Amino acid sequence: MAEAFDLKDLKRRMDGAVETLRGELRGLRTGRAHASLLEPVRVKAYGTEMPINQVGTISVPEPRMLSVQVWDRSLTPAVEKAIRDAGLGLNPQAEGQVIRVPIPQLSEERRKELSKVAGKYAENARIAVRNVRRDGMDILKRQAKNGDISEDDQKRLGDKIQKATDEHISEIDEMLDQKEKEIMQV
Repeated sequence: MAEAFDLKDLKRRMDGAVETLRGELRGLRTGRAHASLLEPVRVKAYGTEMPINQVGTISVPEPRMLSVQVWDRSLTPAVEKAIRDAGLGLNPQAEGQVIRVPIPQLSEERRKELSKVAGKYAENARIAVRNVRRDGMDILKRQAKNGDISEDDQKRLGDKIQKATDEHISEIDEMLDQKEKEIMQV
């Protein structure tokens, strides 16, 4: 049985790559406190790794300060360690069940580093979109080879896949440009 070609499914998969990038870029700090900054942090709790928002409430009491209200007092050291080890350059301080996370001013060197990280995230998203394009083109080639579609249909559908790919790559580049401007602002 031939594999069905579904342009909507390919676009959905490409959208997924763009959404993943959006989430990763949201996690890069730009010198201002934002609750989503701690989204990538995973805490070892109850014998498993959990997202930090499942063990406490994250709030932004000041422009350059995050606060994590841990629900279970026994998890406070684990949450503090997870934030410190997350590679975000943050130094949390526990006060009872509340963990305060000051957001340090970004140095020029750190800004360039964050820009490179954003670039890597964008490149991974571009690769994911191109892989979806390749999968779609492979389906079309198999269908044309089996005689399920004509060469003209293969070309026409291939052009639609390429157009969707170009739109998604362009959106990724735009997101990267915006994030780099945000990071490099002084």
